Amino acid sequence: MSIRQEKVAMLLMKLTAQFLQVESGGQSLITATNCRVSRDMRSATVFISVFPDTKEQAALDFAKRKRTELRTYIKENTKIKILPFVDIEIDRGEKNRQRIDELSRTP
Repeated sequence: MSIRQEKVAMLLMKLTAQFLQVESGGQSLITATNCRVSRDMRSATVFISVFPDTKEQAALDFAKRKRTELRTYIKENTKIKILPFVDIEIDRGEKNRQRIDELSRTP
């Protein structure tokens, strides 16, 4: 990833986290953990983790429903030349890391 892509990814992740914190109902904790931006800067995927795990699908559905509002929020709070289409996915890497930590702790 180029330096510009990394900067845009960090900015999108930060703004998505702020947006979800304000908009979520507080029934679950939604955390933006990673962001990947395409080479042409036209699309980005923000990865989230959800606690508790039982609310994961509901939180993902909520976040996907709010994508247009998220895009407006990003547009109002940044000066990005090309505003990418933002998709939201569950961060499976984080879940795998937690599972490995759990397995390594048990004797």
